[in-house]
Amino acid sequence: MRFGAAFWVQRTGWPELREAVAAAESAGFDDLWIDDHLLSDEADWPDPKLEGWTTLAAIAAVTTRPRLGLMVGANTLRNPGLVAKMATTVDHISGGRAILGLGAGWFEREHDAFGFDFGSGVGERLDRLVEAVPLIRRLLDGEEVTHEGRCYRFDRAVCAPRPVQARLPILIGGAGPRKTIPLIARSADLWNAYGTPEELAAADALLRAACEAAGRDAREIERTTDLNVVIREDRATAEAAWADWHRVHRPQAGEGRLSAGGSVAEVADALRAYRDVGFEHPVLIFRTPFDLETIGRLPELRAALSD
Repeated sequence: MRFGAAFWVQRTGWPELREAVAAAESAGFDDLWIDDHLLSDEADWPDPKLEGWTTLAAIAAVTTRPRLGLMVGANTLRNPGLVAKMATTVDHISGGRAILGLGAGWFEREHDAFGFDFGSGVGERLDRLVEAVPLIRRLLDGEEVTHEGRCYRFDRAVCAPRPVQARLPILIGGAGPRKTIPLIARSADLWNAYGTPEELAAADALLRAACEAAGRDAREIERTTDLNVVIREDRATAEAAWADWHRVHRPQAGEGRLSAGGSVAEVADALRAYRDVGFEHPVLIFRTPFDLETIGRLPELRAALSD
């Protein structure tokens, strides 16, 4: 299994985040993720919130090994050509460790606050993502792109220098069956979804069918899932710690449960259920004050899962 550490960056400053990122790299996390919002999407929207891409570039400069990405970048906030340039720049700063995480965008309040067009609904935002992803892929792959589409226009756009990686991977988040899953089947190197093992298994069946329809091997797409995880000596202690984070941050509806908590053995048992349905890349979510105890016990968790 691969392990990611995702840092939701409301109510934090750079020194605290830098310490947590360093702890995650030292513990052996395979990748580090930052969420992408201009206002806090949990608790109170005016809460302090760091911007995703600039934070990611800073993390790239102070780490050496883990892959790096946004979980996930909101397509509505930036032109896809600009996104290709930003991802390429982070790839150079990091020495070839960038992953381009993308989603359709959902947080209406930040769009209203800063004057970004939120569109008429989720369908329109997904249409924008469906148009944007192939354009980004072509730019990252070195093409000169001219395009006149419903949402975007390019005139001989190029992304130079090229990324350090021969193929900078694209992660797409979401599990909508009509537009998102087919887009993932066509264009994603990694997929991020959220839910119980049973819900993820159902979504994965849809993806496998979409890959078959697209003529693609579904095994080419790395499955990731975001999880709230707290490692302590027992379940009760973990639940008490999680209750403190929940009270302060008030996660979005559907994202507030403790996915795995308790001793290393208990957490390993919970993660096996995700692994058994094909999601072998859990991404552990951390909110301030960042849980350095859970971060530091990753080696024990890996050992338990290897038994």
